[in-house]
Amino acid sequence: MKRRTTRKPWMSFLLLAVMLALVPSMTPQAVDAQSATELRIATVAPEGSPWMRVFRAWDTELREKTGGQLGLRFYAGGSQGQEQDYIDKMGSGQLDGAAVTSTGLGQVVKPVLVLSAPGAIENYEQLDRVRRRMNGRFEQQFNRSGYTLLGWGDVGQSRIFSKHEIARPSDLRSRRPWAPSTDEVFSEVLSVIGANPRRLGITEVYPSLQTGMIDTVPGSAIAAVSLQWYTKLRYYSQQASGVLIGATILKKSKFDALSSEQQEALMETSQRAHRLLQRAIRREDERSLRVLDRRLTAVDNAAHEAEWRQVAETARNNLAGRVYPRALLDAVMRARN
Repeated sequence: MKRRTTRKPWMSFLLLAVMLALVPSMTPQAVDAQSATELRIATVAPEGSPWMRVFRAWDTELREKTGGQLGLRFYAGGSQGQEQDYIDKMGSGQLDGAAVTSTGLGQVVKPVLVLSAPGAIENYEQLDRVRRRMNGRFEQQFNRSGYTLLGWGDVGQSRIFSKHEIARPSDLRSRRPWAPSTDEVFSEVLSVIGANPRRLGITEVYPSLQTGMIDTVPGSAIAAVSLQWYTKLRYYSQQASGVLIGATILKKSKFDALSSEQQEALMETSQRAHRLLQRAIRREDERSLRVLDRRLTAVDNAAHEAEWRQVAETARNNLAGRVYPRALLDAVMRARN
């Protein structure tokens, strides 16, 4: 049965932006433009998306809190390339930070991909417990790699979208599934199944769906709607297989160069922005799912749940010792409960 809902697109995010802007303002001060600092942050999130609405509000609050001495310049919509490009540009000094998915995170701290290990974290409640209990451990890993973790971000619940019905793992063997260029996790799942990924950057997905180069994509409802993938697809998996993660990171050298007051303001506003973003993305992912429910056909995978779980377990264990330490995986499995 199709669900009906009345939507007011992006209304909740306008309210969030107002909430972030209504913080106590500092006494207006004359700002020396040459002494002001702007941190350059790239993201594939398009303008007008929930991510960018909250990011813009975060910038506004940070500038107010520091009297205009510190701000954030966001490059949206993949204007700075793919996530691998962001990592390269941070290394060369062209960018200071990035809001990236697990694909980009794995390029700087590969063990963090344990949060995306197939079947390890199945829902938001488990993800929240793991982050709460292990956040300090992950922060240390980012610091050792030369980055400051500004905040975690969700990208919605993980599903499979396709031009064809995908009910059981073996259905993927005859399909042309997409995997991010540097992906290791979903690629291992496909390897266990016996399917071959088409490796592309995220900005190449839409045109490749148009041409037929790919016909199947892993992702979330909010990603499928925000990036317009759903207009080229026909089916989506009714059951989610986990949660897609992301985070905003900053070169540690840039963070260390800030004054202690600026560091405090940046982290305080960042934590608030990412908490709001987390709630916003989860709500919008549900709204996006209702959009898909009206446009696409849901595929019930319940009859083949045991097959999917076996694939996930095999892939998860294959990745242990290669992508993330076995001990770290075990710690996540304990922390999730």
